[in-house]
Amino acid sequence: MLTEHEIEIRVRYQETDGQGRVHHANYLTYFEMVRTEMLRESGTTYRDFEQSGFMLVVAEMNVRYFLPADYDDLLRVRVETTKAKAARIYQKYEVKRGDTLLATGSSVMACVDHSGRVRRLPNWITPQHRQQD
Repeated sequence: MLTEHEIEIRVRYQETDGQGRVHHANYLTYFEMVRTEMLRESGTTYRDFEQSGFMLVVAEMNVRYFLPADYDDLLRVRVETTKAKAARIYQKYEVKRGDTLLATGSSVMACVDHSGRVRRLPNWITPQHRQQD
């Protein structure tokens, strides 16, 4: 699996608040989008992951805001997996407009089965497995 990935997002009008700035909650959506696309670029989809009996649930999410993003801005959203072991994936995020850092974040995702029981991550999803290939 890839350990980092980046996507571009054009801010849509419905993602903004009354001041025309991206509502703070939408950064969590952007983080999910880049995580999902990183999985796709690694050769599978989140749908396939769920069909194999696993799900990733948010155990922890943090966002730090520096500057606002506005309607129609082109943003680059980057994710990096810093650790994946046992049943957890640790990731950090950056949101930039050009070279300007707008927000950073971090998450801890937990692997569970369809009944909600914590499960060990499949070997193919951990960066350590990729290094052994």
